[in-house]
Amino acid sequence: MTLWIIFPISISLVSFVGTWTVYALAVSSNHVCSLSDWSSSNHCTGNQSTGCCFAPTISSSGTNAPENSLFTATINAGSFLFLLFCIFHHAHIMERHACHSMMSKCALAFGVVAAVGAFSAGNCNPSNVSLFHYLGAAVSFLCICFYTVLLTALTGKYVLTGYEKVLYPLRITSTVVQIIATICYTILFVQGKYFYLHLSAIFEWSLSVNLQLFELSYAVEFYFFSSFMLSNLLGRREEEKPLIIQMS
Repeated sequence: MTLWIIFPISISLVSFVGTWTVYALAVSSNHVCSLSDWSSSNHCTGNQSTGCCFAPTISSSGTNAPENSLFTATINAGSFLFLLFCIFHHAHIMERHACHSMMSKCALAFGVVAAVGAFSAGNCNPSNVSLFHYLGAAVSFLCICFYTVLLTALTGKYVLTGYEKVLYPLRITSTVVQIIATICYTILFVQGKYFYLHLSAIFEWSLSVNLQLFELSYAVEFYFFSSFMLSNLLGRREEEKPLIIQMS
């Protein structure tokens, strides 16, 4: 059903529009510095937190009011849609290529943990509950790397659409960019100087946009998706009961 292609498109739009709107509000309120401003003259330090701006990371953009509520709503919506995306994609694999069920289940597990980590990061304000926020963000970024690797590997193994010869190299490129950007962001984020913090923010926004493009590429797969695949997945789970129950 062509209606299902709206789903990956909606995930990308919600994440893209929501996060960049939060960033725009934060910049206009002087809560974070602009991504184009590399000077550290107005950067907040340990002894100064008012009348200055923080490095423009995604988390910093959603720390203060009024944009923090929109940030939480965006992350919650994005996490929920991403969770559904993981389940729907797994249902597609189980219906069309059940021989790759183990790899698909591993990808599903990483996707679920990534969604939970993002939900934790979005609902724990870094200024109040920094431990759970950064822990959730770290878990989410790490699991998303494994998730993209597994989904890209699956693209090279199955034929769902007939366009895999085009999608496979694109997803390999996107996966490599995701991993490199995540590693660079992690290394630079722990540095103390503002230049490195600002550079880490660039990498964080880059990996966010790259993930949205990666998800958007699955509009091709979802064109061939149907609700029957979900009901079939639930039916298979119902059939997979222990033999001892059937014998009783």
